[in-house]
Amino acid sequence: MPSNSTRIEADLRQNSKSASQFTRAEVAKHNTEESSWIIINGYVYDITDFAELHPGGEQIIRQYAGTDASETFYDLHRHSVLEKYHPRLCIGKLSDDRQVEITAAEDGSISTVPYAEPAFWRDGWTSPYYTESHKEYRATLRQWLRDNIRSECTELAKSGEYPSIELNKKIGRTGLYAARLGPGPHMKGRNILGIPGEKFDVFHELITHEEWARICGDCAVQDGLGTGLVIGLPPVLLFGKDKIKRKVVKECLDGDKRICLAISEPFAGSDVANIKATATKTEDGKHYIVSGLKKWITNGTFCDYFVTAVRTGGPGIGGISLLLIERSEGLETKHIPTSYGSSAGTAYVVMENVKVPVENLLGSENGGFQCIMANFNHERWLIIALVSSSCRAVTEECFKWAMQRKVFGKPLINQPVVRQKLAAMIGQVEALHCWLESLTHQLHTMPHEQQFFQLGGPIALLKMFATRVSYRVSDDAVQIFGGRGITRTGMGSFIEQFQRSIKYGAILGGSEEVMGDLGVRLASRGFPQDSKL
Repeated sequence: MPSNSTRIEADLRQNSKSASQFTRAEVAKHNTEESSWIIINGYVYDITDFAELHPGGEQIIRQYAGTDASETFYDLHRHSVLEKYHPRLCIGKLSDDRQVEITAAEDGSISTVPYAEPAFWRDGWTSPYYTESHKEYRATLRQWLRDNIRSECTELAKSGEYPSIELNKKIGRTGLYAARLGPGPHMKGRNILGIPGEKFDVFHELITHEEWARICGDCAVQDGLGTGLVIGLPPVLLFGKDKIKRKVVKECLDGDKRICLAISEPFAGSDVANIKATATKTEDGKHYIVSGLKKWITNGTFCDYFVTAVRTGGPGIGGISLLLIERSEGLETKHIPTSYGSSAGTAYVVMENVKVPVENLLGSENGGFQCIMANFNHERWLIIALVSSSCRAVTEECFKWAMQRKVFGKPLINQPVVRQKLAAMIGQVEALHCWLESLTHQLHTMPHEQQFFQLGGPIALLKMFATRVSYRVSDDAVQIFGGRGITRTGMGSFIEQFQRSIKYGAILGGSEEVMGDLGVRLASRGFPQDSKL
């Protein structure tokens, strides 16, 4: 796994001109408009012609001609900017200086920044949950994501376009959509980046979700890559008829088709029992005719299949069914502009007399509420994993920035108030992840039928805690980065993207308030009658 410095050294070896060595005194002579050289991290760059094209203005870069501009460069730019211009501008390196190995945030390696990784990935730390298989899987997956899809995802974040079907297929054929569903029959015969499907456990799945949150820092792009599948395909796997499963599961896991979960309506969000979309059987009993509206459907704009909650019976939860509806005549989707971006394909879905075969019923008629509830624990746990990983990545960004940014003549980290903010962020992120690992262990060991009753409350409470943590982490991060933390490009872009999207975790999969209430209500049901103050 080559580091940034290793790649730069390789560039030097390939370019004889760049293999030259200079002393600082030689570089100092090149301080005019006719010949402008600068030093960054031990490498010498000829910016004579580039200065006129410099995005930040000619004079601001020209004033450093003949000097070492490393400190100023890292005050203004990410290391990835240096990598971008290195092949074109580097003419050699210092003969009297040793280069510092720089590991950029965009590098695919495991970070050595304090608290940037979960405990097991730190030197000398152990864990009762993970094995060497998990350690190798995280490193391999992170590198694969970096090498194969990150650049395209970064472009999607800028353009706001939907992920292409080619990108979808690349992910699916690597097995990563199957990985995001976790262990189960669908993993049989698969190999996920070196891990046999039969040995792929829920901690491998946790790592998959955590790394997903690091792809490019843009939540809309991350959601555009299979979030609809992660919450929409499990009901087909669990409750679909064999013929439907054989067709739809393979198509979606391979990336050929896309699927989403269509529950929320303009009339009902967390109040699932109040949905109004209807499904009425035809006289011959072979089809349902579906009419109604769905709103805020992730991936709905570009999906082929919609796992849809409909009313087939009377009011309340006892009249709800779940249908797999294929995009067809009468079903129309419209994009909903949202604050975190367009690439997630958030949709308003209009269904007018859509004809659906009765074989597409998932579970039993009027038994759809149970199917929906069976899916919620996994969906909420997934959201927690994404939020937790994002909070950790934000904390890493802040730690790096505090170490390299200088204010009032000294590093930002020297300010006690900044250290206090970092301490609060680290404490909350570590506590969140420890609770997440504990619940993941229960998912790993507890029988599935028992999980529904025993883990629903704790997962709901943890989801509320996770999103509360994300607010505090985001607030402190923006304060540490200042104006950069509310700017979509540059050093604080990751922070800006995070603070723009944190409310999604607090709403999707059940609102914070509903989660807190649910967790306490379920706990109170099991309260021991003989326990008094």
